[in-house]
This record gives sequence, structure tokens and C-alpha cells, in this order.
Amino acid sequence: MTIFTKANLFVCGTICLLLVLNFLWTSESDGASSSSLSKLSIRRVHKYAHIHNRNDSVNGIGSDKEVNTHISGQKLPAAPLALSKERDQHIGRNSTSTTVIAIANFTSIPQDLSHAHPQDYANSTLKPQLHPTQNCTDPDPRDGGPITPNTTLESLEIVEAELAPLLRPGGAYEPADCIAQYHVAIVVPFRDRYAHLSVFLRNIHPFLMKQRIAYRIFIIEQTNGKPFNRAAMMNIGYLEALKLYQWDCFIFHDVDLLPLDERNLYNCPRQPRHMSVAIDTLNFKLPYRSIFGGVSAMTRQQFQTVNGFSNSFFGWGGEDDDMSNRLKHANLFISRYPINIARYKMLKHQKEKANPKRYENLQNGISKIEMDGINSIKYEIYSIKDLATYTWYLAELKNSERKS
Repeated sequence: MTIFTKANLFVCGTICLLLVLNFLWTSESDGASSSSLSKLSIRRVHKYAHIHNRNDSVNGIGSDKEVNTHISGQKLPAAPLALSKERDQHIGRNSTSTTVIAIANFTSIPQDLSHAHPQDYANSTLKPQLHPTQNCTDPDPRDGGPITPNTTLESLEIVEAELAPLLRPGGAYEPADCIAQYHVAIVVPFRDRYAHLSVFLRNIHPFLMKQRIAYRIFIIEQTNGKPFNRAAMMNIGYLEALKLYQWDCFIFHDVDLLPLDERNLYNCPRQPRHMSVAIDTLNFKLPYRSIFGGVSAMTRQQFQTVNGFSNSFFGWGGEDDDMSNRLKHANLFISRYPINIARYKMLKHQKEKANPKRYENLQNGISKIEMDGINSIKYEIYSIKDLATYTWYLAELKNSERKS
């Protein structure tokens, strides 16, 4: 009986020891990823702290009141390129959070990208994340040159199937073998151009991946009901992108333009950069020196300095020339790559209806810089989706067309 009891004790002790070792091994394994976003709930990640004007904070904000705020001087937190497997928000029309500029909660979002490597991104085929220690460098211009875009029309589903294994949700990407020195938000104002969008995504992602930058593509689609306001959609894209990450620079990109040279770098310019210098439909010539339309690049500080784009340009034309005037007024000048590098192909499309008040708005634009821009825009976001190749926002502009 004594021998049997000792044997039982030995077996029980062995089992307990194995259980303890298994627990310690599991804890150590979990600890390695405990800081990843996969451990955070979507609700925590998307909890925002509102910024109100002083008068608004004193008087309170009603559920149906539209609020104008600005982000000048506010320190924005960093956040990962991809927040979750999938984010699909359908926001009520009476929600004030969609018309209030907000910043992400500091306690719920990592402060740098080095801690944002969740293992549960949409595609299990992604290569394991390395932990590089060297900074990325710009591509050697001797390794790049003219390219021919693929303009074959395919469905978005086919394009997503091609690109999704290389991307994170929301059309986000960062190099795995080095630390990206530029974090770029690609903002695309959009309405009813899905054929162009498919071609654009198929070409722009491989083009950007070679540049060793961290980037994310934001498609800002305007609801029907008002003439298309390209500038306002870019303002909205700027503000919404900053809720996710403190981007170094912004590329404002028409969906119908495809770059034709790998040496055309989508990074942060020392001065605002006009990217689409030479377009095929314009015989690869610069129409006039002050042009700033098509594709343009600005740092976050430069964009805030000029209060973003004007919200007054409904319909085609004028908003890019107004931005050119704003830059000049702020003692900034337009930089450009050489004409043999900054070349683009324009996809065929029907010409938009011109804005009949564009010249009047241009004439009065300088006097309205401080009151017409990102500090005065009113809008509502109805839906946000992190799709495989881009982040999509459906936005309604609440600003009325001004009588200049």
C-alpha cells in the first residue's frame, strides 16, 4: 500500500510539473504578441477624443449641431497602418462624431509602427514580419526608368486577388527589410470612376512598393446631391487619415493618372511638389508654371500652413490654382521633378462640367484663406471600409456653395 501511494504521488507530481511547464511556455509565447493590435478590441482602437473650440466646450454640443474645428498646433498620435482585420462602420446621419475632427485615444494605440505587427492580417500568406534595424534608403535612380502601365480593365475582385497577399487591410504597406523613412497617405478624391479605380490600384501599388515607403491609400467618395467638390474631398481625406496615423506627407492623386517613370518618388518634399508635370494628353508639356493639379505632394505642416484646400469650388476647375495661390501667399514655392521623369498617362474619361464661379472664387481666394479650408469644412461620414487594396470613405459635404 505504501509503494502504491508513493507511485501515485510520483505520477501526480509529474503531471503537475508538466502542467506548470506548459503554462510557462504558453505565457512566454503569448507575451511576444501581447502588444499587438490583435489583442485590442475594435471599439478600443476606434475610441476618439473630440477636440472642440473653446466656445463649444463651454456651451456644449447638441446631437444635431455641426461643429467646425481645426487641428493646427495639436499633437497627433501615431497609429498602425492597419487597425484590424476588417473595419466596416455605418454611421448614423445624426451622429456628431462624423462632423467633429477627432484624434485617436492615446492609451489605445501604439505610438510607433515597430509594435504594430499583428499576426492576424487578412491574408495568412503574408511573409513573417522581420524586425529590421536599418533605415530604408531611396531607390537608386540608376535602377529605375520609364515603365508601361497595365491599362487592361479588370474587376476590382481580380485586382484584389492579385494584390491582397502583398498588402495589409485598407491598402496599407510597409517594407519588411528596412525601416521606412516616409509615411505617406495617398488621398484620392472620387466619384463614379470604378473602372479607373481598378486600373489605378493595379498600377499604383506595385509602383509604390518599389519605393520603400510606408503608405496607405484613402479613397474619399462624395455622395450624390451636389456637384463634385474635389478639393473638399481631399480636405476630408487629410482629416480622416490623421485619425489613423501621424502621416509625414500627403499625395493628393487623381484616380485617372498613372505614373510612367519609377524615378518619380512619392516621398515628402522640402517644398510642395507638383508631381504630374508631363501628361500624355497634354503632349507631355507643362501647361503653365503655376499649375498644381492632377497629382501633388505636401508635408503635413505645409498643408496645415495654408489651411488645406478651399471648400468653395463645386464642379470642375479652379481649386488647384487656388492652392497654388495659397502656397505663394505662405512663401512656399512649387517644386517639380524633371519633365522626363514626372510623366503620367491619363485614362480616358468624359470631361466634367466646369465650375461657372471658379474665376470669381480664384479672385477672392486669398482673402478667404483663414476662413475657408480644413478649419471650416463640414461633412458627415456615412461608411468606412478597410478593403483589401484601399480604405474607402463615403462622405457627404455639408458646406453650401458660396456666392462669391
